[in-house]
Amino acid sequence: MYVFTEGEVTEPEFVEFVMENGTRAQQGRKINHYIENAAASSSRRKPLPLVEDAIAKQAEVKRAAKRAGLKPEDWNWPQVWCLFDRDQHRDIPTAFAQAKRAGVYVAYSHPCFELWRLLHYQDYTSTFGGVCDGAAGLLKRQRGFAETYGNIRSLTPEDAKRIKNGQLERKYKKARQFAQRMNAECTSPDQTRWDTYTDVWRFVEDGLDVVDY
Repeated sequence: MYVFTEGEVTEPEFVEFVMENGTRAQQGRKINHYIENAAASSSRRKPLPLVEDAIAKQAEVKRAAKRAGLKPEDWNWPQVWCLFDRDQHRDIPTAFAQAKRAGVYVAYSHPCFELWRLLHYQDYTSTFGGVCDGAAGLLKRQRGFAETYGNIRSLTPEDAKRIKNGQLERKYKKARQFAQRMNAECTSPDQTRWDTYTDVWRFVEDGLDVVDY
């Protein structure tokens, strides 16, 4: 499992949290996960460059898997995932199309990953107008959220990017339910119009082989 993340902090910490705290779908299967672009520059963290780098990695790991005698239908056939947001990025549909052609998986959030975190606290049925600050601001105001960072006088945006104990535990199934109901309203072929949307739960289950945390 090879993961390319747009964010430098939140998404990698989320992956580590799920792998450490998740309930596995198939006991006995070992999933090795790698954050492939941990040292990438900001210019390579936009959706299209992210997908381009993931496609290159996909070709590499597929060759290695074939040499090892694996087949695409095997449970341990390697997967490559990209996690990126709508934000104000261009070329979102192009990134999706290229990923699909190459067999690279995408977990997408509109307007941003903070929406997925927010759904662990509440349902959300409105729009943020594509502005991540709205989702991030609402997340920070959730009851008990600021307290997970300890005794601090003011929670900064940089502080709030970090995943802390108490934010996600035992809330996954509700978050998935809220997300699935939200996503059902997004029917446009243009992913930039999916406001609001998040399918991070697909990454959790199909990528990390986790059914709860």
